[in-house]
Amino acid sequence: MIGLDTKVLARYFVEEADADEATQAQREAARQLIESGQDLFLPKTVALELVWVLRGYYGIPVEQVLRVLDQLLLNPCLVLEDRPAMEQAVAGLRSGLDFVDALHHASCRDCEAIASFDDRGFARRIRDLNLPPRVVVL
Repeated sequence: MIGLDTKVLARYFVEEADADEATQAQREAARQLIESGQDLFLPKTVALELVWVLRGYYGIPVEQVLRVLDQLLLNPCLVLEDRPAMEQAVAGLRSGLDFVDALHHASCRDCEAIASFDDRGFARRIRDLNLPPRVVVL
């Protein structure tokens, strides 16, 4: 099994019109690996960073990011670290949560509560969506 890095996934999913030869070669290498049929591993941290890169660096709209995440979830050769948390985080993003908050929340799914200071953002969104575990503002 081969673990994937954020840059490999970014090269695979983002086609840059002004890409130089080195970037194009990386994109082709990423395509060959991801479409090779061999078992690949996606850590949660890489998924988190990928969303940040797609949204923050490339400015890709959330709808397109969701398509990328859906494609990753549906790839039969891809083993996701903590698949239930990843699926829940993608559902959270689809429901309007920030992906970072959604993944943190999903990773704590076996806790009775999550402690936070973020009453205006994270805690309020979780409360509005009525998602367990609840977020307790200290």
